[in-house]
Amino acid sequence: QVQLVESGGGLVQAGGSLRLSCAVSGSSLSRKLTRWHRQPPGKQRELVAEITSGGRTNYADSVKGRFTISRDVVKRTLYLEMTSLKPEDTAVYNCYLYDPFRDDNAWGQGTQVTVSS
Repeated sequence: QVQLVESGGGLVQAGGSLRLSCAVSGSSLSRKLTRWHRQPPGKQRELVAEITSGGRTNYADSVKGRFTISRDVVKRTLYLEMTSLKPEDTAVYNCYLYDPFRDDNAWGQGTQVTVSS
């Protein structure tokens, strides 16, 4: 069974930085689709960034140039480096993995990021 556990969230002032981690067990990261989503308070969940199964990275327009997604296949960990944080980045951040070979997916439980103005 694939399990994802996020860490690294917290309270930060606007302009600050945080790095989120997502530890994966039960699966490798190679050739998997891996994503970070977020859900701001009172709003729908949205895609923040992804690494496709082919290794391509994509970002939401709202975070381009500020956030960087990466992964360490040896440590089986997905990261989201967030810089120049804004109050509108406040949300619960979840990591997600899709295995195209098993047609199976998994979500992490989420980590809260709060950016104060």
